[in-house]
Amino acid sequence: MMPYLITAVVGYLLGSIPFGYLLVRMFTGEDVRASGSGNIGATNVARKSPALGVATLVLDAAKGLTAVLVARMLFSGPQQRLIMTAAAFFAVVGHLFPVWLKFRGGKGVATSLGAFVLLTPKSVLCMVILFLLIAVAFRYVSLASVAVATAFPLLTWAFHEYVDSRQLMFIALVSALVIWKHRQNIGRLVAGAEPKLRKKSATNSGADSGTLGATRR
Repeated sequence: MMPYLITAVVGYLLGSIPFGYLLVRMFTGEDVRASGSGNIGATNVARKSPALGVATLVLDAAKGLTAVLVARMLFSGPQQRLIMTAAAFFAVVGHLFPVWLKFRGGKGVATSLGAFVLLTPKSVLCMVILFLLIAVAFRYVSLASVAVATAFPLLTWAFHEYVDSRQLMFIALVSALVIWKHRQNIGRLVAGAEPKLRKKSATNSGADSGTLGATRR
């Protein structure tokens, strides 16, 4: 029991580091939660600065991966893979509900991908490809996010990237939480009110012309 308790605490604390909030605060002096969707994830941060958005994406994924690596380093034996999966789960929970920001965090896609890249690499690769295909084809980041979250447990099962049903349970819970965090986006998608990604006008500089933007997510 103790390994899981330690893993839960360490995973949660690593996942709860609000990189998006911190980066925007440090480099612009603003609170990213006061603009756009109010989310601290990469998509909303990118509206302030594309560079900070990319940095947020990388760091959010990295904190999920770090939680899993720490669990692998601390614990060995037949339960190691399940403990690592628990670390991934609690890193995502920390990102979604960070204690430092009154439990108002991001939506968990980047952190989930980083947290599970070592545990379910085939599934994560398929999820990245699926995300890009849907985002490009339909220009809805939220639709792509919900689609990959829905596909995650199915992909893990299809590729047999799990040791037992408990690992699949953790993965299914991660998917359910990510989908739940997108519930407002889902409502807007159903109502036809969800904003699409759009390319900035051609009058922008060449460096900015390929940047994608949206009013909220």
